[in-house]
Amino acid sequence: MKNWLRKHPEVRTIRVAAADLNGQPRGKRVPTRFADKVVEDGTRFPLSVLNLDIWGEDIDDSPLVFDSGDADGVLKPTERGFMPMPWLEAPTALLPIWMFREDGRPYDGDPRHALRAVLDRFKARGLTPVVAVELEFFLIDDSGRNLQVPISPRSGKRRKAAETMSVRALDQFDIFFTDLYDACEEMDIPADTAISEAGLGQFEINLMHCDDALRAADDAWLFKMLVKGLARRHGFAASFMAKPYDDYPGSGLHTHFSLLDKDGNNVFDDGGPKGTDTLRHAIAGCLNAMHDSALVFAPHSNSYDRMVPGAHAPTGICWAYENRTAAIRVPSGSHKARRVEHRVAGGDVNPYLMLAAILGAALNGIEDAAEPPAPISGNAYALDLPHIPDTWAGAIDAFENSDIIKRIFAPEMIRNLVLTKRQELHYMGELTPTEQAEIYLDTV
Repeated sequence: MKNWLRKHPEVRTIRVAAADLNGQPRGKRVPTRFADKVVEDGTRFPLSVLNLDIWGEDIDDSPLVFDSGDADGVLKPTERGFMPMPWLEAPTALLPIWMFREDGRPYDGDPRHALRAVLDRFKARGLTPVVAVELEFFLIDDSGRNLQVPISPRSGKRRKAAETMSVRALDQFDIFFTDLYDACEEMDIPADTAISEAGLGQFEINLMHCDDALRAADDAWLFKMLVKGLARRHGFAASFMAKPYDDYPGSGLHTHFSLLDKDGNNVFDDGGPKGTDTLRHAIAGCLNAMHDSALVFAPHSNSYDRMVPGAHAPTGICWAYENRTAAIRVPSGSHKARRVEHRVAGGDVNPYLMLAAILGAALNGIEDAAEPPAPISGNAYALDLPHIPDTWAGAIDAFENSDIIKRIFAPEMIRNLVLTKRQELHYMGELTPTEQAEIYLDTV
């Protein structure tokens, strides 16, 4: 890690940052001359900092604050090491960190540790998840009273229509996307295909599959930070909020995963189009946990504006082969790449909690040899299916009281997330939808 800074003498300051429960980077600015101390000894800040609400406020009734004297945790660098922050004007490095207890134990309230714990369960069974994510986001001009598509730097015009899979829409913001891909190269984020999506100024970029799910979550977290920061350098906003516009689809964060055994074989592959028993067990686990884990996939008030029938976001709990109306899709293609696509999460999620929920649920199904219902065919929105919670309050209750969730997340994580979301639910209820959008636009 130290060598990176020596190779980049132009870097004068660093940021050390960890993801809180909402995926917000929390940390410190440090002069480069003190970076060695951070690398060797870590840094400290209160355990409660990873359990702030969306405004960055303490949770009123959290035992992490006054009841415990607001005790510190110890934050150590992750294996990612230093990387540039290309969205800032001055040369700056980011050092991702995660939190531990004073005695060296992982802090169960850290989202990255929640994912690590799930991956430890896979490792004990000799399995390795291979993960890829697709991130949708909006480019937005938020300079006026109403949100709208930014003016194209190329044409000087503002396109006020959806342009699904439009090359022209991509070309309208070519300078931004060129800078974005260059920045991904600098940060070693595996950005692949970009497309124009169905919303106003909406785009999707896929991150390549990775056999290290912690790194895949890091990539998604860093990518969201990069897109939002770089957009501001270009004079507009980028947002992963679930639903900026009432009349257009919202943004999802779809996850593809398969599992490798100790010999590197895909345990979902049976040589044909249907997949193995293990594939079905993983699907069953994901379906069984889907209702109770909705709070992870739809963590904010605005998230539930996206979760409506016929708006390209799944609402019924079901699975299918090659069917994008289903919550779980098994894509077609080569049997060697047989995998699960989990389509429920919005773009506003915390990637660490999202992958922990998906992979933990799949492993539950494998451990239980659970069987899913028959795959659906046709339009899932037209079928009589069990549904994902359609209210934020209902999702909080389901998460808090679920035995399934207790198999995936530590008690402290469950408690902290529930306390956070109940506080946000209370205060968001005092705001108009416009005021809520102002909060979510830059944060999620």
